[in-house]
Amino acid sequence: MTTRARKYIFVVGGVISGVGKGVATSAIAALLQAKGLRVTAVKIDPYINIDAGTMNPTEHGEVFVLEDGDETDQDMGNYERFLGVNLSRINYMTTGRVYQEVIRRERNLEYRGKNVEVVPDIPLEVIRRIEASAKKADADVTLIEVGGTVGEYQNVLFLEAARMMRIKHPGDIAIVMVSYLPIPSKVGEMKTKPTQHAARALNSVGLQADVIIARAEQPLDQKRKEKISLLCSVPANRVISAPDIESIYDAPINYAKDKLGEALTELLYGQPLKHDRSRLAAWEDFAKRRKHAAKKVHIAIVGKYFSSGEFVMSDVYISVIEALKFSAIAADAQVQISYIGSPQFEEGKNLEQLAKYDGILVPGGFGKNGVEGKINVIRYAREHGIPFFGICYGMQLAVVEYARHMLGWQNAHTAEIAPETTHPVIDIMPDQKALMQDKNYGGTMRLGTYPATLRKGTLVHAAYGRTQIKERHRHRFEVNPRFVAKLSEGGLVFSGTSPDARLMETVELPQAVHPYFVACQFHPEFLARPFAPHPLFSAFIAAALDHRAARSESPDATASKLSWQVTK
Repeated sequence: MTTRARKYIFVVGGVISGVGKGVATSAIAALLQAKGLRVTAVKIDPYINIDAGTMNPTEHGEVFVLEDGDETDQDMGNYERFLGVNLSRINYMTTGRVYQEVIRRERNLEYRGKNVEVVPDIPLEVIRRIEASAKKADADVTLIEVGGTVGEYQNVLFLEAARMMRIKHPGDIAIVMVSYLPIPSKVGEMKTKPTQHAARALNSVGLQADVIIARAEQPLDQKRKEKISLLCSVPANRVISAPDIESIYDAPINYAKDKLGEALTELLYGQPLKHDRSRLAAWEDFAKRRKHAAKKVHIAIVGKYFSSGEFVMSDVYISVIEALKFSAIAADAQVQISYIGSPQFEEGKNLEQLAKYDGILVPGGFGKNGVEGKINVIRYAREHGIPFFGICYGMQLAVVEYARHMLGWQNAHTAEIAPETTHPVIDIMPDQKALMQDKNYGGTMRLGTYPATLRKGTLVHAAYGRTQIKERHRHRFEVNPRFVAKLSEGGLVFSGTSPDARLMETVELPQAVHPYFVACQFHPEFLARPFAPHPLFSAFIAAALDHRAARSESPDATASKLSWQVTK
């Protein structure tokens, strides 16, 4: 274990939310990691929910599942991807979680009869968790992202924790404020006033920003740097320009150009630390490969959570999207992703638009809305030889589709949607039934990492190159064991199972029947990394590239093959 003082960097938001605190935190972590420091990250969400698991994705974006099964905010996925590490539940906290622990300790007499109060006991519990995460990771530097913006009632107690830590560890704490600088279209000038107000709101809770990351459409000019420096009491070299970028993975390189790493290490260690060039070069190489990929591949993600009023919310499937990008870059390809809402396919209409894609991915989800549309999409992909990849609910509905149209079980369905069906090919796991009867929903699914065994000679075995794997899960329903034998006899290949063969983990079709049709019960996207693409996504991208090349060479080839498949 390290003996030197641990360092802590709090990242807070000013002006408005949603401008990239999570990306800033992740990029700073990667930048410090490139300086040879051992780094970890903590996310604080200021809502009463105990975790993110019970929230609708359209409310808060993707639910990211950690190795130990904690259901968290999507920023935890960014931390893992940028740092290349697996984090745990000690790295994530919410207001609800903090209060729950304080109340539990009070009920158990752990406060030894003292009067338990919001201040200081809630901030002290926050500090305990932050320090515990640093100790577990044996981190030199721990980054703590405080959700929301300064001036909000919800995060005052977390900022109070930062203030108390600064008193406890003078010289070991840095405060980074990420603030947006608008450029009103009718004014045509970048305005610093909102950032000035944010800096003063931060001062009002006893904190002073050490660094201001200035988010804007354009790079920050020297005049605005000096103005922010003067009026927000931050040295000019610690006002960092963060203009809009093509990819979030360009952020560490941009920060390095503005010497953010040097500014932070000088703050925390008294002198700027040099970069390990090989680590920074890896990010530079990743950016070059992304920008100069020679091939193209067009993937359709058919989901049910894209629409929010007039807007499209791709963040709901952010880990899937990033996993596709990583595998495409590794294959020297640029991936174009189309986000398609499944409800439009409910009546079997509009399916012909799917013919233009090189691959179709149906991701996870819950509930009835859009389900029949997904089933129709899966059938179209299967019958037209389009590479298909199903994840979680995507696998379950692939089994439903096959049971209906290849085995003739017309009312086959998942018991989640149609509990009265005579062919519940997807059913609730036995140990989940009692939980549902007691309405015990939060944090009770099959969550986290579980092992699986793959059959040799299958597509998934070829992708992984081994028979034993571990993947992260998030589900209550499974392929019903009662129907596995019949489905297998009907041509569906269960290529991966739990070690005891009780649970079906992957399903596929032989390549003699379909060029690439694979689905999995787990969520492989949670393990995809920029420098370590996930094998299942890479296999899917490879199949999509082959499909694109085959169509380019012979537009009628797929159609003639389909005719043979359907009539034989």
